[in-house]
Amino acid sequence: MEGIKKSNTSKMACESWSLQAEETCPGSIDPRTKKLVPSCEGCYATEGMYNMPNVKAVRKHNKQDWKRDAWVDEMVQGLDNSRYFRWFDSGDVYSVPLANKIYQVMQRTPWCNHWLPTKSYKFPKFTFIFKKMNALPNVVARFSSDSITGGIIKGKNTSTIVQKAEDATSKMTLCEAETRGGKCGPCRACWDKSVSVIAYIGHGRSIKKQYKLLTLTNVA
Repeated sequence: MEGIKKSNTSKMACESWSLQAEETCPGSIDPRTKKLVPSCEGCYATEGMYNMPNVKAVRKHNKQDWKRDAWVDEMVQGLDNSRYFRWFDSGDVYSVPLANKIYQVMQRTPWCNHWLPTKSYKFPKFTFIFKKMNALPNVVARFSSDSITGGIIKGKNTSTIVQKAEDATSKMTLCEAETRGGKCGPCRACWDKSVSVIAYIGHGRSIKKQYKLLTLTNVA
């Protein structure tokens, strides 16, 4: 397996580039409990098709491939006809050198709108590079909340998870994928700098178990 390996998810009408979930997600661990934060405990990228050997192989390949000297040039070439691109439909920015290379790709592809969801904003070493990314007109590095009950974090462009559509507040833009069979359709809110907070409806077996436990706890 050689060269750039992008992904095509059924939800989005664009390609993405990903790494293995959890093992490349430093922001997924609560430093106090040493356990996964709620939103990562129910991560969709650890379930279903994401566990297939061929899917994992691509993410394993990418973890080494980005270190090549030619990687930035090849990514830029690979985005020649792309107008939208997502970084990390699984995994996250786990190193500053990787973040710097991604920034170079973003900077050299002004025709393409880039969306990078991340929890690595928690670490000061990434502050400067995320600031540089978000200064580009074609980039949204969107900071993800740990909450699955609509908790909002500070930031210009962020996201959170809610249990159902009615839980989204007036401050949030609700992801409408659930109304389109799990697909983005024509929506590009995640890439839109004017959209402050995106609220995703929690999905997947693990997160549904969390909601069930929360319900039982509240009843008790």
